[in-house]
Amino acid sequence: MTPVAGKVYLVGAGPGDPQLLTLRGAELLRAADVVVYDALVDPALLRLAPPGAELIARSPEPALAQTELNALLVERARAGKRVVRLKGGDPFLFGRGGEEAASLAAAGVPFEVVPGVSSITAVPACAGIPITQRQVASTVTVVTGHEDPGKDVAGVDWALLARTPGTKLILMGLERLAAICTTLRAHGLAADTPAAVISRGTTGRQRSVFGTLADIAERTTAAGLEAPAVIVLGEVVRWRERLNWFETRPLFGRRVVVTRAREPGEPLGALLREHGAEVLEVPCLKIAPPSRPEPLAEALAGLGSYDWVVFTSAHGVHAFFEHFFRAYEDLRCLGLVRLAAVGPGTAAPLRALHLKVDLVPREFTARDIARDLAREGSLENLRILLLRAEVANPDLPRLLEEAGAIVDDIACYRTEAETGDPSGDAARLAAEGADWLTFASGSAARHFHARFPLGELRGRFPGLRVASIGPETTRVLAELGCRVDAEAAPHTFEGLVAALERSG
Repeated sequence: MTPVAGKVYLVGAGPGDPQLLTLRGAELLRAADVVVYDALVDPALLRLAPPGAELIARSPEPALAQTELNALLVERARAGKRVVRLKGGDPFLFGRGGEEAASLAAAGVPFEVVPGVSSITAVPACAGIPITQRQVASTVTVVTGHEDPGKDVAGVDWALLARTPGTKLILMGLERLAAICTTLRAHGLAADTPAAVISRGTTGRQRSVFGTLADIAERTTAAGLEAPAVIVLGEVVRWRERLNWFETRPLFGRRVVVTRAREPGEPLGALLREHGAEVLEVPCLKIAPPSRPEPLAEALAGLGSYDWVVFTSAHGVHAFFEHFFRAYEDLRCLGLVRLAAVGPGTAAPLRALHLKVDLVPREFTARDIARDLAREGSLENLRILLLRAEVANPDLPRLLEEAGAIVDDIACYRTEAETGDPSGDAARLAAEGADWLTFASGSAARHFHARFPLGELRGRFPGLRVASIGPETTRVLAELGCRVDAEAAPHTFEGLVAALERSG
């Protein structure tokens, strides 16, 4: 058999939360030529793939038959591709990972299995349920509630399950929950056995219902829970009252829209998720080089003539140093210039370069920046390089010049409209709404308004509220006719999240 140049990686995507992907899984996604992913995989994981990777969805409708999918994996591998088959949960647990691996082995295609964090442990844990607890449960039995209809003999012995001590976990059983409960009771499992159903576990959309074997099906139907769901039966369910950590976080149950330009490890989105929010990332702007690169090139050539370099955003820092390192090989070429950043979020990437930030003003408005710079010493005849977006508020350079400074206001980047929706979050916002829109800059507000007129969106979803990171952004929103319901204080991502928490 001719050796196959490519390879297939059967990667478990985890139970739902994209942050629960394993390090090995992330490493393989970043190097993939082809990614074939299931419908339940969070689209945020696809951003890890290289820009040129082929992304193939195995969506439910129209469904790609298993034989066709197996053939697709073989064909791409034989073409020399690194193929990541991204599967929900763990590849070998109640999925068809074994069938896919067998097909690859039969075709002589090299493959690797990368286990994933399973919903068996992760989902109950995020509902405050330890699946084993030595006082009440030393065994765990896991079964599927949805067997292959083509099988001649049922694979689950429900009578044996009813008699088995310890915790019982049922996956993919939501549609048959009432029948399962009736069957287990008929085989002797006590009607007062504690029961839980957790829908969309580990994500910001998690919902949990609790009861007993006698009433859990009725409670679940009344609550309108949706698949995927994990059913837990046993005494461990009682521990929920003491161990419910996930659903008690301050922003749990809130859907929050982040409108900033997309960047790796989006800091605001990560902070919101840490506080329990369901985050929709709907970036309506992207960062591009300035329309005229000549002024920035001239500023770089004359860096030694400046007394201060002032950055007004993290985007500005990243853009400036991208150009800087094209012109210079050594960070020491910055010389003795002093550096100012408008806030901790802007200072962070400077400090990541091991640069001292000489000034971070206490407040982050143009007036406060100019005032705090003046407190460092007279600005008379000092040369200040102001690095920011192509379209920016004129107040800061004007105030600095009024204080006697010689200001070069240089665009190191510009913002463009972002209309793509690879994650589907923009479509979900348009169809279902959200609890909060967050804006971290005036440019984000303008671009968002051009894509989703704010008055129209709030008219369709009256409960939708708007949060601003500070006065400059609030001013732009006011110009757009949009009421701001919360403003960050301090004007940082942490302050923005705290403002949402205070507002409920």
